[in-house]
Amino acid sequence: MESIIKEAVLEQFCSIADLMYQKGWDERNGGNISLLLRGDDLLNVGESERTREYELGYRVPELSGKFFLVTGSGKYFKNIKTNPKENVGVIQILEDGEHYRIVWGLANGAKPTSELPTHLMNHAARLKSDPDHRVVMHCHPANLLAISFVHPLEERELSRTLWKMCAECVIVFPEGIGVLPFMLCGTKEIGAATAQKITDCRLVLWPHHGIFGTGKDLDEAFGLIETAEKAAEIYMKIAPLGIRQSISDDGLRELAEAFHVQPKKEYFD
Repeated sequence: MESIIKEAVLEQFCSIADLMYQKGWDERNGGNISLLLRGDDLLNVGESERTREYELGYRVPELSGKFFLVTGSGKYFKNIKTNPKENVGVIQILEDGEHYRIVWGLANGAKPTSELPTHLMNHAARLKSDPDHRVVMHCHPANLLAISFVHPLEERELSRTLWKMCAECVIVFPEGIGVLPFMLCGTKEIGAATAQKITDCRLVLWPHHGIFGTGKDLDEAFGLIETAEKAAEIYMKIAPLGIRQSISDDGLRELAEAFHVQPKKEYFD
């Protein structure tokens, strides 16, 4: 099967996946990525290339006809860059919104990530808020996991803590961070719960498991998670020592005004 995705698009996707592995965010097969493809990302897709069709088990009619580049179920992130055809693939959501077909990659019977329900539900949710949205990224950064064990799992307080760890945070994610209770992964239930949160924020913490981030492109989604993870790392280093000072609410407001972002007013004292 010849590739139907442009080489530059595939190379960037695989490079980001490899970088996530190198940073320790995606041990073994932990984590997954999906990229909504545009028309100019694709080469011609012939009927003969549409080889395997599967039932989704839920409906996403708003994504009918759309193509996604996705990581494979059970595939190790360390292998993606060197062997993309075995570890990632392009799928298309069929017209009924209840089935998909694999049009390239995921060789030797592989299937998309087991978190496909969550990815598709969250693509649909984010597109309603942001028509330029394209990426859903899930991974297991150590410090964001660690903070979920020691910090109150309340969205306002966690968002404020992360904002106050470094000046970039309120600029990069002014809407704060969403937080779910612990839930079984790989289910439609966690997908729907995440989609509810992600409608008005781009970053959702799955406590004791990982993080879900979204963006207009791969760099934005990666940078969003990277910034939150840096803030969580600073907190985990300094919290045991006792925090004597941090960025004030007035300082956060000043940053927001200078960089033309609008953080949630209810998150300020």
